Order: sequence, then structure tokens, then C-alpha cells
Amino acid sequence: MVTGNAMLCGVIGNPVGHSLSPLMHNEIAKALGLDYIYVPCPVEHGTLGEAIRGAYALGFAGLNVTVPYKQEVIPFLTETDVSVRCIGACNTLVRLPDNGAANKGYKGYNTDAEGLFRAMRGQGMEIRGRACLLIGAGGAARAAAYLLVREGAASVTVLNRTPDKAEALAADMRRMAADGGEIAVAALPLAQWRELPGNSYLAIQTTSVGMHPHTDAAPVEDMDFYRKIAQAVDIIYTPSETRFMKHVKAAGGQAAGGLDMLICQGVAALELWNPGLHVPDEVISRVREIMEERLNG
Repeated sequence: MVTGNAMLCGVIGNPVGHSLSPLMHNEIAKALGLDYIYVPCPVEHGTLGEAIRGAYALGFAGLNVTVPYKQEVIPFLTETDVSVRCIGACNTLVRLPDNGAANKGYKGYNTDAEGLFRAMRGQGMEIRGRACLLIGAGGAARAAAYLLVREGAASVTVLNRTPDKAEALAADMRRMAADGGEIAVAALPLAQWRELPGNSYLAIQTTSVGMHPHTDAAPVEDMDFYRKIAQAVDIIYTPSETRFMKHVKAAGGQAAGGLDMLICQGVAALELWNPGLHVPDEVISRVREIMEERLNG
């Protein structure tokens, strides 16, 4: 039930009409009996600062941020979490108490890494001590890179079609790890995957290859590549099973899609806005069913 005292949150971006976040958040709120409402907030280009200040003035307790504003929003934040500073992008704003003009505004977080971590843990995929492959070196890859460093992967090889981007992300990962422990990070052009030593990799696929409507594509087609992978996550959630995932399974590995990551990053944001809240697994399972129905038409 939504009352006049409801907590107000939302998602900003351009466009936002396609976002599944309002469905997800409002279904969770209904299941938990929260006095809470989550709304889509389209923001025109050039008005992001006004939108952030306006949201604070209107009492928004929190906001999610989607494309194209995940980087652009950072200068408008009062504080940032280490996740934002390492990843270089922000997808969640948490309202700071109004304790004077200097403290007004929002603190920025990035829950993509935490969402990926929870999704992988739910599939029994452990990162610590593993040899890992990170496929892609774009914006989505940075959250996965931060997670692999944070959770203590033994080694990471960044595979990307553009070698310079792979090298740059690998260098950033070494900087992330500088204060946190040992990790061996390498970069390799995707076409040279045959140079990978060993097998039983944990792989995270972060490119858009295979996303609807181009579902007949995979980053690599040679099945010998997939025989090197024991477990894999594809962050794409449309379709629910990508060609990459099918190849991993056909080669005898375990593969998971991106829907659980999408849900878990949203749950992580909701829990930031409601300290002490824990969303039960049965609620997450029900929300997953509802979102699958929506995605599958």
C-alpha cells in the first residue's frame, strides 16, 4: 500500500521507457509490504544537474541511473563510494541527510559488481583463487573487473577484439589491486585465445554480442575455446540463453545468463536505500518469474 508518506525512488536516463526496474522494485515492495514507490524519470540531455537537484528537493530517497548518464552523473554527486571510483560509473544514488548546505545531495554507488557477485554466488560460482577470463573491455566489463579484483581472483586475462582497450583495462585492474593483494592480470586479443594456458576457467562475457535481435552470434565460435571454460556468466539477459551460453554448455561447462545480475543489482540498491532490509530468496524468485514472463512476451 502506498501512502502519503511513501519512500520515493526512481530511475533516470534517456530513454527509460524500456526499463524493467519499475516492475522489479514495485513487485518487491508489494511482496514485502513496503510503503514505497519507484518511478521512471526521463531526463533530457543537458538537464542532468537540474534533475539531480530537483530530485533532492522533491525528497527522492534514491535514484538508479542508466544510459547515457552513468559517467555524466558523477560530477553532480556530493560523495562517491569506492565502487564508483574504481569502475568509473555510477548506477545508484543514496540521499544524504540534510545537515547543511555542504552535505546536501546524494552519495553515488555502483551496484553492478555486487549484483554480479550475488548472481554468481547463487549459481555456486566462486571467484577467489580462480583463473578467470573477462571477455570485453567496455563499460560493462569494468564492473566485472572490479569484482574479480575485489573477490580475489588468482588471475584474469582480458580478451577483447581491440587489443589497446584490453591492455588499458588490464592496467586499470592492476591499479585497483595495488592496495588489496596479489593478482596476475594479462591482456590478449580475442582472436589469439588459443594462447590461453590451461583449462577450467571462470569466464564473464560482457560484450553485446548475442544480444537480441542478433541472437545467432557469439564472441567466439570455435568449440575448442569453450572447452577451456568450466563456468561462465553472460551478462546479457535477452535472450535468456545466449549462443555463448549454449556453447559453454555443449562443451560440458556451466553457464548462467544476466537476468539474475539485473535483479540482484536492483536488490542491492533497494537495500542501500533501506538499511537493515534483506530481500528473501523466495521474493527474488517470484520477481524473476514475473520478469521472465515480461521478457518472453
